[in-house]
Amino acid sequence: MVLEAKGLAKHYGDFVALKGLDLRIASGDVFCLLGANGAGKTTTIQLFLGFIQPTRGSATIMGKDVAKEGTETRRYVAYIPENVMLYPNLTGIENLEFFTTLAGKNVADADLLGFLESAGLAREAAFRRVGTYSKGMRQKVGIAMAMAKGAVALLLDEPTSGLDPKASNEFSRLLLTLRDQGVAVLMATHDIFRSKEVGTRVGIMKHGELVATLDTGEWSHADLENIYLQHMHD
Repeated sequence: MVLEAKGLAKHYGDFVALKGLDLRIASGDVFCLLGANGAGKTTTIQLFLGFIQPTRGSATIMGKDVAKEGTETRRYVAYIPENVMLYPNLTGIENLEFFTTLAGKNVADADLLGFLESAGLAREAAFRRVGTYSKGMRQKVGIAMAMAKGAVALLLDEPTSGLDPKASNEFSRLLLTLRDQGVAVLMATHDIFRSKEVGTRVGIMKHGELVATLDTGEWSHADLENIYLQHMHD
């Protein structure tokens, strides 16, 4: 199993951000976490990244406990937050080279350019400063980083928030490519439409708890939306 949570919980004093989450995500699986703000989606992502420590339970990547073997587990993972943080004065290819080197990978310039083009970034854009990039372009650099790193797991936090429909559609196509390559994806999102489009499963979160898990192939967009809204109103 690539990503697994067992009884994963996070408390901040009396506030329970996450209640005993159990979750398994295999290679080629795209699990979309849906829920309102404060439902526990970002907390789940941060626990898998090792940004915060669990109150109890465990988050494991490739069988290794994130809280105990954080340096090791980070080698397997790429992370794309809502806004991909890059150095604005460096070009796209310079950013990619810097971050892949930081991840311990030595990748030739021609290969770096290939990863950027595979992620949908135009060749000329690769040599422009990132300060001139749109959000969608920055995310393409983030996807290229995941490819260059050889990540087996991709963690995404609201990746389509603020993207125009064209950029959002391009991002969905990239996720499908990674899914077909066997990458395990955990995505926190508000976007039910994209969840149906790219996800293999959808999990509905409410008040720090996973209240429903659905196979996207078995439900229409309208069904998913109705089930989601029903849980939100319960």
